[in-house]
Amino acid sequence: MKHFLRVVTQFFVFLYCKCLWRGLKFVIRKVTGRCELQRICHNNKPGARRTLKIESSLRYSKNELCQSALSAHPDRVEKTIDDIMTLKKVNPDTNPQLGISLQASLFQIVGYRSLVAEVEKLRREPYDCENPDHEEMLMKLWKTLRPDSTLTGRISKQWCEIGFQGNDPKTDFRGMGLLGLHNLLYFAEHDKATALQVLHDSLQPKHSKMSKAEWEQKNFDKAIGYSFAIVGINITDLAYSLLVSGALKTHLYNVAPEMPSLSHFQQTFCYLMQEFHRFWIEEDPCDIMEFNRVRSKFHRRVLRQLKNPDMALCPHFAASDLHLVNL
Repeated sequence: MKHFLRVVTQFFVFLYCKCLWRGLKFVIRKVTGRCELQRICHNNKPGARRTLKIESSLRYSKNELCQSALSAHPDRVEKTIDDIMTLKKVNPDTNPQLGISLQASLFQIVGYRSLVAEVEKLRREPYDCENPDHEEMLMKLWKTLRPDSTLTGRISKQWCEIGFQGNDPKTDFRGMGLLGLHNLLYFAEHDKATALQVLHDSLQPKHSKMSKAEWEQKNFDKAIGYSFAIVGINITDLAYSLLVSGALKTHLYNVAPEMPSLSHFQQTFCYLMQEFHRFWIEEDPCDIMEFNRVRSKFHRRVLRQLKNPDMALCPHFAASDLHLVNL
């Protein structure tokens, strides 16, 4: 019986999608004088609400031109919009706003796809100690996080001071490749005060010999005891999974007026680092062995936030140069 009901349900869903919905759209167009894309642009404010609906409309269109618009090259976005408006029989002179709105949303859509490719390229590039650019980035990370401490050698136990596992950091970049290093360095350089505070807190033992009064008097944050760099690489993995799965579209479509860039992704990483730092303290785990549990719970919380189409994961530091907006 359950199988029969499932088959019947699937049949009616198919009938609705293939026949009734297309017929309904035809009637609505005749009544309103607007195509679906016009209605989306008219009824939704700029940002994720509008762009996600436009993306869905183009993806499920029966017209090949609309479907191919999602993979258009950025240089051909304007031409693609002109072709769509011609296809939909929309006069650009009497409906100029439609072209502007569609162009902004399509730039976001194709920009997101380009960003995924750029991030994936960095993730797949392994750290090479023979590459001077890679080595320079690593040295910058040390100098930014440990400005008053001279590194005694390229291979050194000192790397553990900023949260690497062993004497040579290159082994810790295997999972996320250069992407992990790029994100850590961006955090250290663009939000240095917060990065240094998170690093300082991470070095505090979970159980301190100080009394509560002494701890509060020194104005220390709650002891957390995790490895800064390793956690940064792990949070890079979390940000990467959000990006590749498409969950990050909500945030990026709300903060990037047109094409999302690598800087937008790196700022998202900074936000996640700061929020995970707070979340770890709130969870008060017994030790680092609870990291996976806390990370999974934090991941689920972020996913819930991103289900809100008005959500923007804005970082807590000034970023006016990236034109971030809090919706």
